[in-house]
Amino acid sequence: MALSEREAPDTAKRLLALRADEQPRLRKVAAYMRGRQDSVYVPKGARQEYRWLIKRAKVNILPLVVTVVAQSLFVDGYRPERTEKNAKAWKYWQANRMDGRQHGLHRATLKYGLAYTLVLPGQLADQPMPVITPKSPQRMTAFYSDPVEDEWPLYAIEVKTENLPNGKTQQVVYLYDEESRFRLVGDGKPGSRLLLDEGDGAVAEHGLGVCPVVRYLNGDDLDGDECVTGEVEPLFDMQDQLNSTTFGRMMAEQFAAFRQRWVSGMVVEDEEGRPRAPFQAAVDRLWTAEDPDTKFGEFGQTDLSGYLQSAEETIRHVATVSQTPPHNLLGQMANLSAEALNAARDGLNSKVAERKSTTGESHEQTLRLSSLAAGDEAGWRDTSAQVVWRDTESRSLAQTVDALGKLVQMLGVPPEVLWERIPNVTQQDVERWKAAAEKGDALGQLNARIDKQTAAIAALDEAPVVPEFDGVAG
Repeated sequence: MALSEREAPDTAKRLLALRADEQPRLRKVAAYMRGRQDSVYVPKGARQEYRWLIKRAKVNILPLVVTVVAQSLFVDGYRPERTEKNAKAWKYWQANRMDGRQHGLHRATLKYGLAYTLVLPGQLADQPMPVITPKSPQRMTAFYSDPVEDEWPLYAIEVKTENLPNGKTQQVVYLYDEESRFRLVGDGKPGSRLLLDEGDGAVAEHGLGVCPVVRYLNGDDLDGDECVTGEVEPLFDMQDQLNSTTFGRMMAEQFAAFRQRWVSGMVVEDEEGRPRAPFQAAVDRLWTAEDPDTKFGEFGQTDLSGYLQSAEETIRHVATVSQTPPHNLLGQMANLSAEALNAARDGLNSKVAERKSTTGESHEQTLRLSSLAAGDEAGWRDTSAQVVWRDTESRSLAQTVDALGKLVQMLGVPPEVLWERIPNVTQQDVERWKAAAEKGDALGQLNARIDKQTAAIAALDEAPVVPEFDGVAG
């Protein structure tokens, strides 16, 4: 439903109130990813040394859980049905530097459970060029009539903070509907008034007929996107357990791992006759006594193996819940065969395949919308085109080439079709190879034709000469 300039401020204010409900969850996810997890218990009157240990007793493994999946996601093409060439919309993808920016989009989706792309009409060198911008859910929120069934949102709202020349800041709110983008300003305080910006561009029509925002989800759930979480949120408690174990180990290292010594039969007094400690213990100091009745001894040190085993078990639990190969988190790869490594990656491969399926649909929706923004009606109506994912799985090149060669020899699969399945080969590499192969085929056909003509001429030259008949019988 298209909004009027009069309705935009009140609508934006209501949407900001709804958006505020999800912000605490997003801020907590961002804090945990940065290593700002909940603190362990701090007793009243804790010494500075105690607090110093708390600050450093954190082993943040959550970014690695996200990175392992994100490194397996790379869109390398966008092809219509029954063709090996990329669709026209792929030029819009590359013009917007999405080859590199897609990583941030994938990480935000994995981290928060959702992310967005904003697509608006634009120009590049006097040619239509849509503008594709990935957005974090901390900056943008889309609102749907039915979050499960609807492809396009009713409205989307984006919140920014801009610096003013006088050193102050102002809140800028962009409101998107099916026809326009509204720019509103305010001071950012709760309940404050939003006003339509008085400058140029306060209302900009995009004329796409749909709200120009595409939602990316980390998974799909028929109960709604509220049931879909990122990779980080289910691991909060286990991350806290790991930090607590690490703190206990550091406390033991600081106060109990160093063997404490004791002395008996010795009383040392200060200048005022008060008893004091006879020695200042240190690693590089030796205790001696003149009295032969003085006895020395030491207490046993604390065994740290229990702390280390507890931390390892917690990390293994994280690996199980997140379907992350344990060796990625523990760094233990001793004597692992290729079959064992493949088996350890089965869960991760299944999760990556599911993420490619859900994220790929959103990428296709973004590319279709970019076609509409560029005036390409055929690209907008093409719902059969699919994104192509790069094969990022680490395998032996010799093993891959051997398997692909058998497909060509035994099953008759054309070699050109299998080039893109070679690991770390980009779509540009495949296109260059195909162009070189076509050029080589054309040159070979020309040489074959020349050879055939040369052979025909040579055959004529070598043919025996037949005497001409003069019409007189012998």
